[in-house]
Amino acid sequence: MANPMYRQIAEDLREQIESGALEPGQRLRTELELRERYNASRNTVRDAIKWLTNLGLVETKPGQGTFVVQTIDPFVTTLTGDADGAGFSGGAVYLSEVSKQDRKPAFSPVQVEIQEASDEMATTLGITKGAEVISRHERRFIDGTPWSMQTSYYPMEFADRGAERLRRARDIPEGTVKYLAHILHIRQVGYSDRITVRAPNPIEADFFKLPSDGRVPMYEITRTAYDGNEQPMRVTVTVYPTDRNQFVVNVGEVPDPKST
Repeated sequence: MANPMYRQIAEDLREQIESGALEPGQRLRTELELRERYNASRNTVRDAIKWLTNLGLVETKPGQGTFVVQTIDPFVTTLTGDADGAGFSGGAVYLSEVSKQDRKPAFSPVQVEIQEASDEMATTLGITKGAEVISRHERRFIDGTPWSMQTSYYPMEFADRGAERLRRARDIPEGTVKYLAHILHIRQVGYSDRITVRAPNPIEADFFKLPSDGRVPMYEITRTAYDGNEQPMRVTVTVYPTDRNQFVVNVGEVPDPKST
């Protein structure tokens, strides 16, 4: 049995996309032009576009038309790391690892806010409900493409006890893990990651330029770091679009894939 007309149209357009005849970012013919080209009804053409959209091959922008989706070379992040380090969430590690993969890293200036801890955040950090926390937020890019958004939360008492740089809207080049160990003798001995998948909020959809239909979800990784007294010392929340990020967790002696 022959495919229905909308599938025939969709397959023809798909072949053009995969062959490169329709390039990433290129606008498809208008609905009227497609109807005339394939001698098809409006609903048939719309069903074809919907099918391609569900495959993630095209996206429709209101008032602009339908475009071939820009392909993004995914970045692979290894989540496992040293217990006393920041892991890949640390700025220095991020710059190093991205550069090792012959990619170009960049990040926005740090944004610092003093906030009242939510009940959940207060419980996670082991502080009094309603206590103030310092949040440090930055946006990260790879090859000029928005890649992740990250916010770290610290008890206000750390700054009050002498870690004043936490309150400044400037980078801490050595990383906050080493900074807190040096200034307050608070040494990180481990961390726990909780990974969830959810829909993007409007801010994330705008920053990452995600399709408006919500078909690209977000990874959200919440990392809670602990000191030698088994007390939480930092919570870092990082969000990653699923269309450009992959993750690896290594256990035991695993060879470096770049050396094999």
